Amino acid sequence: MVDKKGDAAIASETRAWANILAKNSIPFLESDHDISQVKLKEELKQLITSPMINHIHVYRLNDDGSIEYFTSYNKNHSFPAISNKIAQISQLTDIKYQNDHLELIVKITQGQQTLGYLFIQSSLLEQHKFIRKLTYFTLAFLFLSLLLAFALSQWLFKTTSQPMVKLIDDIGKISKSRNYQTQLARQPYKELDILTKSINLLLLRTDKHISNFVEDHQHTQSQKQALEDRLSARTDALKESNQELLSTLEKLHEFQDQLVETEKMASLGDMVAGIAHEVNTPIGLGVTASSLLADKLTEIKTAFENKTLKSSQLKKFLNDGDENIAIIFRNLERAAKLISSFKKVAVDQSSAESRTFNVRGLVDEVLLTLSAKLQSAKVAVSVTCPDKLYINSKPGPINQILINLILNSIYHAFDGLEHGTITINIMNLSDQLHINYSDDGIGIDESIKNKIFDPFTTTKRGRGGSGLGMHLVFNLVTQALGGHIVLDEEQEQGVSFDITFPVELAAS
Repeated sequence: MVDKKGDAAIASETRAWANILAKNSIPFLESDHDISQVKLKEELKQLITSPMINHIHVYRLNDDGSIEYFTSYNKNHSFPAISNKIAQISQLTDIKYQNDHLELIVKITQGQQTLGYLFIQSSLLEQHKFIRKLTYFTLAFLFLSLLLAFALSQWLFKTTSQPMVKLIDDIGKISKSRNYQTQLARQPYKELDILTKSINLLLLRTDKHISNFVEDHQHTQSQKQALEDRLSARTDALKESNQELLSTLEKLHEFQDQLVETEKMASLGDMVAGIAHEVNTPIGLGVTASSLLADKLTEIKTAFENKTLKSSQLKKFLNDGDENIAIIFRNLERAAKLISSFKKVAVDQSSAESRTFNVRGLVDEVLLTLSAKLQSAKVAVSVTCPDKLYINSKPGPINQILINLILNSIYHAFDGLEHGTITINIMNLSDQLHINYSDDGIGIDESIKNKIFDPFTTTKRGRGGSGLGMHLVFNLVTQALGGHIVLDEEQEQGVSFDITFPVELAAS
């Protein structure tokens, strides 16, 4: 790095000398006197004061474009003349470094006219000698500095490090013996003495903390022993209670199988609550009507026994009796229908027997059974089903599914409509019976779409709807038939259900 910086400085100085000498050469190159060469040579000797310049060559550019040697300067006899550099003019326009010198050629110009060229060679030896001397001096200085630093470190170690080493050794002994009541000796240096005082204070606090810890530990141990005694007494009491619990658990285990089965039918709990609510209303009305009828009957008996019974009074009693009996009958019939519907929901799927039957015939039987209701509601039914599709399955659940879907459409989908259409498409694919049931009614309210198969889901609560129809269908499809039913929520008008369950094809 130093050599590069030194060489750059010499190069800069060389270029400066070249420009100065080129400028001073102009008058001599413009002169036609033969003595101009000698005068320029003397001028160069007087101008050059730098010891680094070895050689100067001046070349003249003739009018015909040729270049000729004009004059030169050589440092001394130790630097003999060198050959001309006319052939290297184009190569030396930038400084060129050699082993121990550098060379440069610059133009000698007057205005826009080139009069000639000046070659200059500068020595790098002086700079390199200076750098070597500086390097030797620097190394010697560094060696002396290291020697002085080593001597100083030895002195500092003896005067400062030894007390520190002893302090560290004393701390190690205290840590090993755990005798925190020991105090460290005073130190000769202020900073080290301050550190010693701080360590002594820390040792005192540590000893106090350990003493407090021992006292707390002893207190804790006594409390722990007292607690263990109390726990032992309570454990004995708990053992007696556990014996009673164990006997109770043995009884509970006897009913475990029943509880498992009850858990499987947990959904029926919600149905029972809904049925209780639905049945309560008609039974309550029936009880009220029967109470009124009983009161009227008591009045008639009293009048009859007192022989004050009038024909108008008897006629009124008969009319009221007819009305009350009609109320009782309607509400008892309503309760009976609810209970019957509930019995269908809770039917055991294993009770249905499998047999071979014609699917189209089963559908036609269902439609024949419901023909009166369909005609009354002005509902047409379109059925697409192969005539010779025979399967081995459970006709009972399929029958109930179709009946419930059709009645659900009549009571809900076409409520308030003059007419409607039900479409039933049935096909068998890969031992799976696919039933697509749809109607063009008013559809399902958005608020109950996501719970359409839950028990007691209805928009006609209090107006004859129990909310058990679709739940019964769901149970029959999933439990009795082992299939699944899906509501098509993208149906634009009416409702559409896709039902799929496994079957066995049978010969016709």
